[in-house]
Amino acid sequence: MQQTTTGTAPDPDDRPGAVTPWGDAAWRTAVQEFTARGLAAHGLSPAAGATVRLRPWSVVIRVPTGDGPPVWFKANPPAARFEAGLGGALSRLVPDHVLRPLAVDAGRGWSLLPDGGPVLRDVLAGAGAQEAARTWEEVLPRYAEVQKTLGGHTAELAALGVPAARTTALPELFDRLLAENAVHLAPAGLSRLEAARPLIAEASAELAALGVEDSLDHSDLHGGQVLSPAPGRHTFFDWGDSSLTHPFCSLLVTFRVLRHEYGGEVLPRLRDAYLEAWTAPGRTARDLRHGLGPALRLAALIRAAAWGRLFPGNPGPGAAGDEPPATAQWLLRVLEEPRV
Repeated sequence: MQQTTTGTAPDPDDRPGAVTPWGDAAWRTAVQEFTARGLAAHGLSPAAGATVRLRPWSVVIRVPTGDGPPVWFKANPPAARFEAGLGGALSRLVPDHVLRPLAVDAGRGWSLLPDGGPVLRDVLAGAGAQEAARTWEEVLPRYAEVQKTLGGHTAELAALGVPAARTTALPELFDRLLAENAVHLAPAGLSRLEAARPLIAEASAELAALGVEDSLDHSDLHGGQVLSPAPGRHTFFDWGDSSLTHPFCSLLVTFRVLRHEYGGEVLPRLRDAYLEAWTAPGRTARDLRHGLGPALRLAALIRAAAWGRLFPGNPGPGAAGDEPPATAQWLLRVLEEPRV
């Protein structure tokens, strides 16, 4: 649906709690002004025909320009407002692997981003499992290198508001999430989670002992979050779910999606491609493979926390009938045996 940024019929979202600031005319005017200033700083100007998409986690506007490719305005909700400032930091720390914002308003959580080309999911549409695996064998080591670089900058990223879920503090995060979601859990599920506390503590200790420092976890890394403008070129974006935690937690969503799209047979080679970047004296590939299991279990806590931030005090999406809300669903996944 084509709309200008002052249009009244954007692409909406009917999820429970899908509240955005779009209905505020003053807010829309401020967005127009921010966008125009950001474009002007790069010798560009907006054109008519913008496309607006509303979601609980963002307002995204595709803005055509009269002098070049389109640009993208993004506004984050309070729980993910940090993404704007994080995007600016990443463009400085790992410039070859992320989008360089045209303009940022970190206080309001606004970003103006260049067009980065098609997403990897679209590039791989129709591809077979082996072709897709070869591409992901390029993507995952590059993502690991991004994380290795950022491991030395976690204090700076935390100062920008990126949520912390440190490896050694994950048992405490589990306790908090369990208390917050107990009302949404069936008695059997609640009992199983309460009994799993020692398992969570053991997994946290085992992961910490691996000796890989905490870094930035994208937390929702899949083919819709990687831009691939040309063969061999891959850019990571959409960091609003990020946390500072063990880097291996990133693979939970990646592997779940790739297993669904291409089958589990491709996962061992992708696992090894990612983990190879983390080998070091005294830390073998076997050690890393062993440590991945606890990471995949604990990563469910990171996902639960991200949903909890987005819908604080609200069941959120998925809360229909007997189905628990998304936060509780992710919390229950810590009980699943990790699959690689």
